[in-house]
Amino acid sequence: MDGANNLTLHTDKYQINMMYAHWINGTDGEGAVFEAFFRKLPFGNGYAVFAGLERIVEFIRHLKFGEEELAYLARQEENYDPGFLEVLRQFRFKGTVHAVEEGSLVFPNEPIVRVEGTIFETQLVETALLNFMNYQTLIATKASRIKQVASGDILLEFGTRRAQEADAAVWGARAAYIAGFHATSNMHAGMMFGIPTKGTHAHSWVQGHETEEEAFLAYAKALPDGVTLLVDTYDTLRSGVPNAIKTARYLESIGKRLGGIRLDSGDLAYLSKEARKLLDAAGLQDAKIVASNDLDETLIFNLKAQGAKIDTWGVGTQLITAADQPSLGGVYKLTARKRDGQYIPVIKISGNPEKVSAPGKKDVYRIMNKSTGLAEADYITLHEETAILSGERIKLFDPVHPYIHRYISDYEAVPLLKPIVVEGEIVYKLPPLEEIRSFHEHQLSLFRPEILRKLNPDLYPVHLSEQAWQLKTELIKAHQE
Repeated sequence: MDGANNLTLHTDKYQINMMYAHWINGTDGEGAVFEAFFRKLPFGNGYAVFAGLERIVEFIRHLKFGEEELAYLARQEENYDPGFLEVLRQFRFKGTVHAVEEGSLVFPNEPIVRVEGTIFETQLVETALLNFMNYQTLIATKASRIKQVASGDILLEFGTRRAQEADAAVWGARAAYIAGFHATSNMHAGMMFGIPTKGTHAHSWVQGHETEEEAFLAYAKALPDGVTLLVDTYDTLRSGVPNAIKTARYLESIGKRLGGIRLDSGDLAYLSKEARKLLDAAGLQDAKIVASNDLDETLIFNLKAQGAKIDTWGVGTQLITAADQPSLGGVYKLTARKRDGQYIPVIKISGNPEKVSAPGKKDVYRIMNKSTGLAEADYITLHEETAILSGERIKLFDPVHPYIHRYISDYEAVPLLKPIVVEGEIVYKLPPLEEIRSFHEHQLSLFRPEILRKLNPDLYPVHLSEQAWQLKTELIKAHQE
């Protein structure tokens, strides 16, 4: 396998060092359970959108130390024992992975991915898993926020040139599409994932001709189907839009229609309203107005409040870089270790209460109210619990303020963690991207609009079961003593 394409060493060195120390001490075969989650919602949003599962699965599918990777490890200053490198040469992932489905709405402090296997293999996958989950979930969440304020308008992902390298551009385009964007400018993403691609032309096209009118006409002759013209190279209202209207007349003469115009600078609210008047007066009511220029959900929200006549939004830098929050902050924590065939729950204690982990191998359920059909809360249980499956009355209480509680009995508990890999075999059929996109759209319909809104969203509750809460308090007390 080509070392440039092998992602097995897409990890931090301390993972390899811990694997080596386990091997030296003979503990590399001991069982472990890790859970990946995030502690705080990004962007002040009411929810996050899980993305990245497909890349996690593909990473695990191809996890193998090739000769280039082994030669590189042999040159490290740690001077790893050759026997360790031989173990790595034979290594294949034999663990079990459960995960939330892509496109799901997810919330803080609940397991999104659970990895079970030997400490050797569960340690190895941590960095890559978090890298894929953190970035793609962040972008999908940002895209969903933009979708919420766009009110049915067309959304185009235009972020490639500002993304942090090629992988970010391609997988970011995919994450945005999951969350409801309609197309991308990135041709590689279009080819890889089947995402529709859209594009107009650059200012350089206009600058490269003697006149703007000549540039527009030459472009329309070359690509007469669905022509959208960038009208702000010189003067949007006195030059750009009038020349676009002249080009529309040429298109009409050959039986075509002007697709629209694009605004990329200036006062987008004012310019779009004035451009709309000019287009309508010319009988071009069907010509769309596309806007770009560092747009995000706040700018789109404000432009719509000002009555901007914009039909399509091209969103680039602010989306693909998640400019107002460049990291999700997801973590991967050991929750149980295996001794003598039994899992022993473990806890991480911290001076920051929000960083104290919830111990034990756990499952997470979405509590659906049978009367309303809406999600009431997410409910985290220890893996061995059965009350939730039999429909018994359960107590929902806030894990930060446990005196805030209520009981619920008329519910359906929907398990969120699905088996993805079982003992090294991939058992989950990755759905087509269109299916993931539709799944996400349906997910939104299961939540109250107060949770989905952009400004001051209502807090969606995530509860621990009484047994999970009791286990956590017992381990905290034991460590204090």
